Amino acid sequence: MGIKRDIYWRIAIAFIAMVVFAVAILWKIFQIQNVEGNYWRAMADSLTTRYVAIDADRGNIYSSDNRLLATSLPRFEIRFDAKAEGLENSYFNSTIGKLADSLAWLFNDKSSNDYRFELTNARKNNERYHLLKREISYTQLQAIKNFPIFRDGQYKGGLIVTQKNKRSYPFRVLANRTIGYVRDNGTKPVGLEAKFNNDLIGTQGKRLMQKISGGIWMPVNDDNELAPKNGKDIITTIDVSIQDIAENALLKTLLKNNADHGCVIVMDVKTGAIKAIANLGRDKDSVYKELYNYAIGEAHEPGSTFKLASMLSLLEDGYIKLTDTIDTEHGHKIYGKQNMKDAEDHGESRVTIKKCFAISSNVGVSKLVNQNYYKNPDKFLKHLRDLKLDQPVGIEIPGERKPYIKNDSDKLWSASVSLPWMSVGYELNITPLRLLTLYNAVANNGVMMKPYIVQAIQEYGQTSQEFAPVISISKICTDATLISLKELLNEVVISGTAHNLFNPYYSVAGKTGTAQITNIGGGYVKHIYQSSFYGYFPADVPQYSIAVVINAPSNGVYYGSAVAGPVFKEIADNIFSTNLNIHPSIENDTVTYKATMPIVKTGSSSDLKYLFNNLKIPFINNEEGTWLQQVSSEKVVELISSNKSVVAGVVPDVKGMGLRDAIYLLESSGLQVRVDGIGVVKNQSLPAGTKILKGQLITITLNT
Repeated sequence: MGIKRDIYWRIAIAFIAMVVFAVAILWKIFQIQNVEGNYWRAMADSLTTRYVAIDADRGNIYSSDNRLLATSLPRFEIRFDAKAEGLENSYFNSTIGKLADSLAWLFNDKSSNDYRFELTNARKNNERYHLLKREISYTQLQAIKNFPIFRDGQYKGGLIVTQKNKRSYPFRVLANRTIGYVRDNGTKPVGLEAKFNNDLIGTQGKRLMQKISGGIWMPVNDDNELAPKNGKDIITTIDVSIQDIAENALLKTLLKNNADHGCVIVMDVKTGAIKAIANLGRDKDSVYKELYNYAIGEAHEPGSTFKLASMLSLLEDGYIKLTDTIDTEHGHKIYGKQNMKDAEDHGESRVTIKKCFAISSNVGVSKLVNQNYYKNPDKFLKHLRDLKLDQPVGIEIPGERKPYIKNDSDKLWSASVSLPWMSVGYELNITPLRLLTLYNAVANNGVMMKPYIVQAIQEYGQTSQEFAPVISISKICTDATLISLKELLNEVVISGTAHNLFNPYYSVAGKTGTAQITNIGGGYVKHIYQSSFYGYFPADVPQYSIAVVINAPSNGVYYGSAVAGPVFKEIADNIFSTNLNIHPSIENDTVTYKATMPIVKTGSSSDLKYLFNNLKIPFINNEEGTWLQQVSSEKVVELISSNKSVVAGVVPDVKGMGLRDAIYLLESSGLQVRVDGIGVVKNQSLPAGTKILKGQLITITLNT
């Protein structure tokens, strides 16, 4: 009995334990479903759904005349949800052929049977996110949305569309390094694309995505989106026409002189607005491309173009007058242990300072500076600092190189060498854009403008920020000095090193430069030069200033006038010929004009009468007829009836007629017509009145 009792007791305990365990399980289920249910359901959703960012449309970049320089074009990807909830088998099977036909017609890359097999197979395999096509245009997408099945949308037709914007540059390489670019591979953007990235990029939106089999994420629906906010637009100062002219002119001289690289800047004198900035360098395949923005990112010893700053200092301090003379020592001078030479053998000894500058004598200019500032070099250097030649201009494009102007306290300063060599553009580094601001200031009556390349930021067509011209220095020198500087720059073109730029149509002022290029390790490379020209036009009323810098021409010609000068001339010629605002006005027209009646071609009576009536030209027409011809044009146009008419089977007379009327008559007669020349019909190969053979060819010769 005791044993049985013990067994029953154990069974009872086990049963009670099972009941308690079952109750605990039921309680946990109840707790999970009713107490913790929301938490776990949210956790499950978070593992299978998520929000992904939707890129906004990147803002556009425009030229000054509102031509697109950079824009974002939408490109779409279409996928097929073969198990869409509302897509019934009967509808799919009866309509798939039409959809396949439509896709084959639109893309013309597969047959209708191929598309039918692909879509049917996707449905058979229960594919939820089958890729059909990448990189389709907006126009193609609109067509697809009207195709059978797909026209029913995502839930009934299984059409899934995702958008990705692709950056496009309509003018391709034009001002490529200035406008810049953005790439999908994570490369850091450059140019204006980089500087104004925060404005251009816009604000991202959100789309709810769901994870399906295979680890693929697909959109839940179009409604679960936070719409992106498009980026702002950038309006530049670039003139596409001038930019194109500048790049073509630069490319020509690089090819002609087999140069390594070069740059051109065109600036509006009054405002400092950059109208063109071209940079071309030779790549490893000897093809010229916009590899680097040399105009702002490369600082070199400029050579003789820097002499303008030296002359400004001398004139401003009252040390010289243009009529003074200086001994150029036939172009040779020793400073310390260094021999300074003039770039060209001008065969002169004692010349006026005006001529010294015009023939670009290194010896003459360096002697003037050295004689007057030797005891106090900082007085000369202060002029350079006051002109801000030691500072970057602050252009909007990233990567501007800071100029280097040596100080008399520098370790590399030489009391016997530095001052004379700096005066002619050596032992200092300066960017083309920085030096151009000085020439532009002279052209602008002494007012130095800050160069700029962006004039406005717009949002949905409305200007949100505007950039006005900024004065950098209100007056770079006295009026007397300014007059002398202009005279010096004019003389360079009239009788000096840039005489090849002189022309009778508009005046040019400027300065040539021919500088030896330094080695990376120090010293100068033999026979490797930088050729340059800085100037402005028209010299009497300046509108544009231009910098041209060509590095390492290697075909034996390296002087600034011969290499850089032609680039300036081609740009200036093109601007002058197309910009009527630059042309001088005609004050008095002394030519007497005699009014004469117009001479007209033989033509349709109704056309001629309509023409004369609307132009209010007096005419006499006493004879009626289908065709009229002119017989007099003294004081009034006299018209008489012409015998031009269509007679069945006979060649009409079309001499004296215009092309349109002649063809009408001849083709009405059943002839095939061949035309030679322009103007009025002078001859016809088939004489008038002869019989016509069916399909016969007649040649009419026209002359003005």
